[in-house]
Amino acid sequence: MCSISVAEDLILKYLKECNRPYGSSDISANLKNAVPKTAAQKILMTLAAKGEITQKTYGKMTFFVANQSDLEDMPPEKINALTEELNVLQERVKETTTLNKTLQNELAKLRSTPTSSGLDTSLAEAQSAIKLNLEALEPLRNGQPVLSEEDAAKLDSDWIKWRTEWKARKKLFNSAWASISESLSSGDAADLIENLGIELDGEEHLALEKSTLCTNPAASAGLKRKRGV
Repeated sequence: MCSISVAEDLILKYLKECNRPYGSSDISANLKNAVPKTAAQKILMTLAAKGEITQKTYGKMTFFVANQSDLEDMPPEKINALTEELNVLQERVKETTTLNKTLQNELAKLRSTPTSSGLDTSLAEAQSAIKLNLEALEPLRNGQPVLSEEDAAKLDSDWIKWRTEWKARKKLFNSAWASISESLSSGDAADLIENLGIELDGEEHLALEKSTLCTNPAASAGLKRKRGV
């Protein structure tokens, strides 16, 4: 900590330069704790007692400000010069803000632009899609007849009919199997399934059940009929 006289000069100079009210804790913090808070409070009270600064109390808060009568009068020329400097700085702020916005937009465009590796991936995906579409068109190009609307509707009807039948039979099987395997260990149940030749649903069957073909058969049927027209 600096000496009392140095601390007084430091605080007094700071209050005159800022020319605004501060509390002791704010002054200590703004001076980077060059004067501790407790010492700052004592020095401020001393300066106020000497009449070098003004002390104001609002409720439980005490503020200190430089005596306005001790401050240098600012001539009109200096006020005009400062006003002109302020206008120049404000114009620079506008220019900098505009430039910053432009650079931000350019940066956003650069970030949204695909990289070379990203373009290679997109190109490979597009080529793969083209290949699949060409393979799908090949039978039609070779003269294979297009499925009529009536045939498509019959396929839709058969699909719904036999899937409904399959669901009913699967429900019966699950109920019967639950009763049969209730008293069996997992190993014995697996052996019984193998001995009876029962084929359970695999991953491809489960994936099919989760597809729109099964979860929304009406929409799938409508899509098929549109393709068949």
